[in-house]
Amino acid sequence: MVSLPAHLSAEAREKAVAWLVDRLVAKHPLRTAVGDAELMHRAVALSDRYRIGARPTSVRWVTNQRARWGSCSFHSGEIRLSHRLRSVPEWVLDAVLVHELAHLIHPDHSKAFHQLADGYPRHHEAGLFLAGYGLGLAAPPA
Repeated sequence: MVSLPAHLSAEAREKAVAWLVDRLVAKHPLRTAVGDAELMHRAVALSDRYRIGARPTSVRWVTNQRARWGSCSFHSGEIRLSHRLRSVPEWVLDAVLVHELAHLIHPDHSKAFHQLADGYPRHHEAGLFLAGYGLGLAAPPA
């Protein structure tokens, strides 16, 4: 989520978000892509570290998610991550994994869900990054 002054034009908002993303990428270089097995290991480690209590049955990259960064099935325990996240910094990937892990416990966006997801210290910052990154992905090529 990005909070900007209401008086900014759409163009000014896009420039502000792009500037924020540029700063974040400069401070935290982009990571190399990992495989599904490493995603699973990472998800379990994050669940333990942030005391989420979820154990996914699988975590994998998918290419059919253009409107979401990740999704999960509360009933099957499967987590799917958009292939568009393959090049984001590790802390952003971790934030998305924590978000989906929290959904395995609370399938809605209730207060209890947010308490779990917000346990990841950079959850809000990752939302800012993804807002700008999404704008960049949606922008027509120059």
